[in-house]
Amino acid sequence: MYSVRQATATEMAGVRAVANRFGNLGGWPDRPDYLDRELANGRLLAGLAGDTVVGFGATFARGGLLHLADLFVLPEHQSSGLGRSLLATLLPRDAPRVTFASADPRALALYVRQGMRPVSPLLYLRGPLAALPDRGLRPSAATPEAVAELDADASGGRRAADLAWYAGLPGVSGYRVGDGYVMVRETAGGLLVGPAGGRTTRACADAVLAVLVRHRSAGTAKLCVLGPNPLLPLLLEARFTIADLDQFLSSGGDPVALDRYLPHPDLG
Repeated sequence: MYSVRQATATEMAGVRAVANRFGNLGGWPDRPDYLDRELANGRLLAGLAGDTVVGFGATFARGGLLHLADLFVLPEHQSSGLGRSLLATLLPRDAPRVTFASADPRALALYVRQGMRPVSPLLYLRGPLAALPDRGLRPSAATPEAVAELDADASGGRRAADLAWYAGLPGVSGYRVGDGYVMVRETAGGLLVGPAGGRTTRACADAVLAVLVRHRSAGTAKLCVLGPNPLLPLLLEARFTIADLDQFLSSGGDPVALDRYLPHPDLG
């Protein structure tokens, strides 16, 4: 009854319908969106019941590291084995791999059975920019090429094409502050931060804070912070709140710098 295959352009309407059921396209009101990028530059699989798309999964590569970006099955088709089939097809057992998992215990168990382990909470923060301290650092505009090595060092692998694609979208800017970098997107709902990072925890924190101050006119900002990042208590003290929580899982080796990397919620 169920099958898994590489998604085609004609199946993307079905993939988007599944994504919309889970609210995944709320931050992408216009095309191209991150699903377009997954289809073009990642690996995007459709899970079908007969000829109908009822689930999908996708990965992005950062060098030799695989980031499982999506794994969704419609509720009425869960516990059918489709999620396991999607995951087994997407993730070679011998490949270094990471993902963000929801609090659903079934999802956590599925990823653990595929060789990943919970490493750190990933907190989705939202807050006002007015209360952040101005440390006097001024970010410089930077191209994707100028931040590609910093991003590879912090995120676990090089992905120049993905950074260039994101930088080409409306409202996206890239910055560098010393040995730190930040990419942001101005949206109707405020400033979306990420990916961002630095060679050191201090470089990461300095860059993120400088760019947040630079974009104070946006009013509010949203960003993903891993538990060990020292930005977390600072932002909470500045009246940011935790809007949601995932678990960061890894197959081992600590490929991502937990204390000096801020992922993009959809691009990793």
